[in-house]
Amino acid sequence: MQEKTSSRWCRLVLLPLCLAMASTYAATDPLAPTARWSAYTAGRASTPPMGWSSWNAFGTDIDEAKILGSAQRIVDSGLAAKGYRYVNIDDGWITRREIPSGRLVIRADRFPSSVTGGGSSFRPLTDKLHAMGLKAGIYSDLGRNTCSQAYSSDSSDLPKGSVLEREVGLYGHIDQDLALFFGDWGFDFIKVDGCGLRAYGADSPKVRSGEYRALAPVLDLESVTRSDIPAVQAEFTQIDAALKRHRPDGDFLLSLCVWGAADVRAWGKNYGNLSRTSDDIRPSWTRMLSNFDSAARRELYGHPGSWNDPDMLFIGAGDFDADHLVEAKSHFALWAMLNAPLMTGADLRKTPQPLMDIFGNADIIAVNQDPAGNQATLAYDTDDVQVLVKPLASGQKAVAIFNRGFAPFDVDLTAEQLKLRKDAPVTLTDLWTKADATFTNETKLRVAPRETRIFRVQGTRALAQGVYLSEQPGSVNPAVDGVTTPQADPTIFRSSGGWTGTKGAGERPMYAGWGGARADSTPYGQTLRIAGTTYAAGIGVLANSRLEVRNAGHRRLSAQVGVDDSARDATHGVTFMVYGDGKLLAKSKPLRRGQRAQALSADVAGVKVVELVARSAAKDNEQLPVSWGDAALLSSGQTD
Repeated sequence: MQEKTSSRWCRLVLLPLCLAMASTYAATDPLAPTARWSAYTAGRASTPPMGWSSWNAFGTDIDEAKILGSAQRIVDSGLAAKGYRYVNIDDGWITRREIPSGRLVIRADRFPSSVTGGGSSFRPLTDKLHAMGLKAGIYSDLGRNTCSQAYSSDSSDLPKGSVLEREVGLYGHIDQDLALFFGDWGFDFIKVDGCGLRAYGADSPKVRSGEYRALAPVLDLESVTRSDIPAVQAEFTQIDAALKRHRPDGDFLLSLCVWGAADVRAWGKNYGNLSRTSDDIRPSWTRMLSNFDSAARRELYGHPGSWNDPDMLFIGAGDFDADHLVEAKSHFALWAMLNAPLMTGADLRKTPQPLMDIFGNADIIAVNQDPAGNQATLAYDTDDVQVLVKPLASGQKAVAIFNRGFAPFDVDLTAEQLKLRKDAPVTLTDLWTKADATFTNETKLRVAPRETRIFRVQGTRALAQGVYLSEQPGSVNPAVDGVTTPQADPTIFRSSGGWTGTKGAGERPMYAGWGGARADSTPYGQTLRIAGTTYAAGIGVLANSRLEVRNAGHRRLSAQVGVDDSARDATHGVTFMVYGDGKLLAKSKPLRRGQRAQALSADVAGVKVVELVARSAAKDNEQLPVSWGDAALLSSGQTD
């Protein structure tokens, strides 16, 4: 079914693009070095974007006063000066698409400034936002129709007119709509939903009734095997190309919102600035856990320019309102450590000051906005407590201790978890209270239920002459992670706080990503171990993988390489290779499970992109996890 659907899309809609992609793929060895960084770097997302979106507070019930009122509070409160720049209009702004011109028309009753002598335009509104020092964001969908058209039970805020007039999504209008949004109207950000590619099949009640035309689904949130990944990727490729045409100065942001479907957590980093890793967040603690978990073990899949997005902050409602400051602070601190976009969703015109103070915590914002772009890694990971460590550009680190449960916890934090020397003092600065504390080797910290304690850390690095690759995930890109059969990740909390509530059989594991590359862990969550020797630092990945590593002036790469003891395949050998700017620098002998690690060292002085390749004749990569133990970039020419 998936193959037939993909063929139909290529024939009818995207034939030239699909033929080009197929030809390139057939002629290219994905493990061959490219000497380039392949993750998305277009647009303006060198750090995670910050701002406000209308959806959480208002849904489709939006208007000009609500948008501008929230924008004014961002400026007046000082949040704009701290980096909150984007003011994003979500679903609910369109009244129809003109036929035959195809031009979109804004709801004049909600946005009176859009009524101009030249017709319908958002330019007066975006001009106001720009004059306030802010950026403006808009919403659309991959399909013919939007999410609210598919799922809203109230049609009052939905597009009006004939079936064709109510087709307001990007499908068939990508170039026209993006020229309108980013050229005529002056927007700087677009969020692209995917409901139009999943909710309008021939069996949909709204299609059967004649309300909308059918569009064969190519997205399935509950099953990656029922999604047509190439079709979704091809449309995002067209959107990217149109953005570059109509905003040639590169001042744009592209947000992919397909909710973790179609294995987007693996490839979204190559197609846009933000990639949603899960279904929509809700203002409940357990739903926040689900969204957090969907991104927390994807530290190697987010980089400057292309960030994991576990959805907007829901601070201001439900379990994160002013009566739940512990939970609200946790939500904010965790999103900062994940390098998630700091997009508030509250009605800022009414948000109490204690919550505004959370949004405005400059020290935690600085953790999120750190230019190194390293998403935090899980130094300690259980169902009760997690310790997240995020290396900073200054050489310092941030650490967050997260109590997921309902009882207080005495947590042992160690220098080893921080990759700092055990015999040197370590200073913790609490980013909520600003209090300092110093310890050597280890310390015990009390963490209340649902609390996240977050600190800036100063200490002496355990690796004095360089940096472990797992300490710089923002500079390591799994260009090919070896995953051949995407599987649902069983570690993601399954909440009852989704859109269906407790109807049906309950949420099943559905977000693909199990088996992806990891820092300081095998792809399946085990400790890195080769022939009985464990490695506290390193990269775990499947065989037939290629990792791209940005090198900022280091002179040597070293690693202990081998097939991880957790591999089920004891037959096939794996050869490890190090390339520098496309040239082979070092190569191991073929290694099998149970064989001792081989030391691999390469001179990378002057090299910009180092590539780590693990190649095997095995076909089932999932049976063959491999480890780059103690993989590090060193500043001296000698192996550390």
